[in-house]
Amino acid sequence: MNDTSDINASLMLNNASDLMARQSVRATFKLSVEFIETLSLLATHFGIKQKSLFDLLLEDTESLQDMARLKQSVHTGKKSRIQKTFVISRKSLLTLEALSKELSVSRDDLVESAIQRLLPILLKERLQQKHREDALFKIKARFDQSLEFLDEIEQIVGSDDPIYNFLKTAMGSYRSAFSDMEDVVEKGKRIAELSLEKF
Repeated sequence: MNDTSDINASLMLNNASDLMARQSVRATFKLSVEFIETLSLLATHFGIKQKSLFDLLLEDTESLQDMARLKQSVHTGKKSRIQKTFVISRKSLLTLEALSKELSVSRDDLVESAIQRLLPILLKERLQQKHREDALFKIKARFDQSLEFLDEIEQIVGSDDPIYNFLKTAMGSYRSAFSDMEDVVEKGKRIAELSLEKF
């Protein structure tokens, strides 16, 4: 009984500790505008919370340590920064503070190093955005042709004929899908326009 009680108590303590680590806290950093925009854009683009993305970036402490050691002086004093308050987990904040002391690197530089790890994803999405824009251009040309084709069929069978109405219904679905495609491409334009000079 005592062993079971000890195990249960230990599990409860671990769970409580995990919950505390995941508790949201506010932390303010001074970051470059490009880094702030990148974090916001990719979180929105992939449909995840900024807090979740932030925490994922800070989980890999080894990568952060390597980047900090290699680039300790890269960001310092070389570009303008603005203050930005983020909601992150208590665990992420504690990790940042521990690494900052261990490596003698500011929390701001560590955060920028973490965000910099998003660069390959950002570059891949920018390339994919170009592909989407090219594809949409071709799709629009075919869509316009389809509208002309619908008019031709109407001239042949009339607007009351079931053949015309079936085709018109299909074109309605096509129009709706095309509108969704336009929304996807429009949404991706912000990523394509993001300046990467300071990465």
